[in-house]
Amino acid sequence: MGTEPVTGVLLAGGLSRRMGGGDKGLLSLAGKAMLGHVIDRLAPQVDKLIINANGDPDRFRPFGLPVVADTVAGFVGPLAGVLAGMRWVLAHAPTHRVLVTAPGDAPLLPRDLVARLSAAVADGGGPIALARSAGELHPVIGLWPVALAADLEAQLAQGVRKVLAWTDRHGTVAVDFPPARLAGREVDPFFNANTPQDLDTLRALLADPGA
Repeated sequence: MGTEPVTGVLLAGGLSRRMGGGDKGLLSLAGKAMLGHVIDRLAPQVDKLIINANGDPDRFRPFGLPVVADTVAGFVGPLAGVLAGMRWVLAHAPTHRVLVTAPGDAPLLPRDLVARLSAAVADGGGPIALARSAGELHPVIGLWPVALAADLEAQLAQGVRKVLAWTDRHGTVAVDFPPARLAGREVDPFFNANTPQDLDTLRALLADPGA
């Protein structure tokens, strides 16, 4: 953790259609829930950590973290999770000016994610920083200023759903991350489980003692 206090928000509110529905983060992976791996990666990097998810919060009780539902109804996408995180920070961590989001199904998350996103913003690249790997931008993995909550809420009310359609209004810096090396191969550090085949791949990678 750096000198700037940061709240981490784990986005676990997706519908997981390609995985057959349900909570991907609760699927077993190398001896524990996939979300547990993400928590292990992100928790040491932030000052507070919450889970953004809709429905019965009790299913996340084993993780011992606050569960925050979307403040916008209708499963409108990841921006609703970003907004829910911002509203929680304003109410419960008012000294925190930024939050970092990550999906609950990315168990290879870099251990220097927050430091590198924060450094990019500090260098003047833009108020919002989004992770990028192998030339691909990851719009749900980023650092966001909480001061933009009202603007984001207004844009969602006007029908904006795509992350980049909103971030482009404010200025965004892309932060490149190198591949992780696991089980003798290079792997995208933001590899996530969208399909049962992806889950099998992650299980093989995390069976590696070096993971």
